[in-house]
Amino acid sequence: MNKRDRAIIIGKELARLYKNPKPPLDFSNPFTLLIAVLLSAQCTDERVNIVTKKLFKEARTPKKMAALGQDQIFFFIKTCGLAPKKSKAILETSNILIKKFNSKVPQSIEELVTLPGVGHKTASVVLNQAFGQASFAVDTHIHRLAQRWKLTNGKNVMQTEKDLKKLFPKEKWGDLHLQIIFYGREFCEARKCYGLDCFLCKTLFPNRNSKVITNKA
Repeated sequence: MNKRDRAIIIGKELARLYKNPKPPLDFSNPFTLLIAVLLSAQCTDERVNIVTKKLFKEARTPKKMAALGQDQIFFFIKTCGLAPKKSKAILETSNILIKKFNSKVPQSIEELVTLPGVGHKTASVVLNQAFGQASFAVDTHIHRLAQRWKLTNGKNVMQTEKDLKKLFPKEKWGDLHLQIIFYGREFCEARKCYGLDCFLCKTLFPNRNSKVITNKA
């Protein structure tokens, strides 16, 4: 079975399990999505949604967020990991959006990654979920599973992203981003499956008998 054969099996199984997957983060516009994804680093989606429920009642636009100030932003997000760093990034990002982008979230990766706290993955998520652009954001779950399923050599997330884009149809990238994350959390966890126990790992590699050691993102 080659990579493309495995990709077909994976795509069909994920589509069966997670039909029309919905983003796990709550947001109402591109700006609130950007802030929610920024907050999700080293923090669970559930915690982010709890935090942003109150934060977004106060500030759903860059101008209102900037008006809160860093101390107030920190007050709302303090239960998230890296809260001091994130509160500073949120304030700086809000101010840049106001001054440079007329309070609009830019619609290109090149511009998005210039914002404090926004990396390639965050930018890819925003482009897909807020603007409907085809992108395949790769996080640690996707990076790990792509290695377990031998869809990539796993050198880094950028290489994993390139490899996955070659294997799956462009129109499926957005759904697959969510589907693989959901599958990894539910069936193929980092410290449980190790490429041996979940349905897809056993189906794709029935003769595998040793743990898969994955390269970190």
